Amino acid sequence: MMTDITTYDDPAFATLAVAQEDELRERYGGESEPGVKPSAEDVLLAVVIRDDDGTPVACGALRVLDDEAVELKRMYVVPEARGRGLARAVIAAIEDAARARGFTVARLETGSWQDDAIALYTSSGYHEIPLFGAYAGAPESRCFERSLTPPR
Repeated sequence: MMTDITTYDDPAFATLAVAQEDELRERYGGESEPGVKPSAEDVLLAVVIRDDDGTPVACGALRVLDDEAVELKRMYVVPEARGRGLARAVIAAIEDAARARGFTVARLETGSWQDDAIALYTSSGYHEIPLFGAYAGAPESRCFERSLTPPR
């Protein structure tokens, strides 16, 4: 496995992000995501994990919310690579990048029907919070947060 810290407009990341969007549209009946879609202008960095042969198999992105908080976006693992711990590796890479840049809180939004994602986030130390920002009032959304600083 190889982990690349890259940009939102990296072609490998873009291909995985389109696959993620397609999967969510199918799961939620074509509805678009709540809030402002991430873009190269508002995403600080992206993560791409490649298989041993160089094939991109997982991704995630980091959007800045404010001076302390970031948001995880576009978390995705291709179906044939699931169950190998790649989503956890993406989360770790994003959190490490956020910490290195001085951020202290990570937040995310996921859909109510994504039990697999909810289980991943809660087992990774995230706890549910009230809907924030553009997700407030989105009936299919659930939001989570995790401190990026060690407990004292």
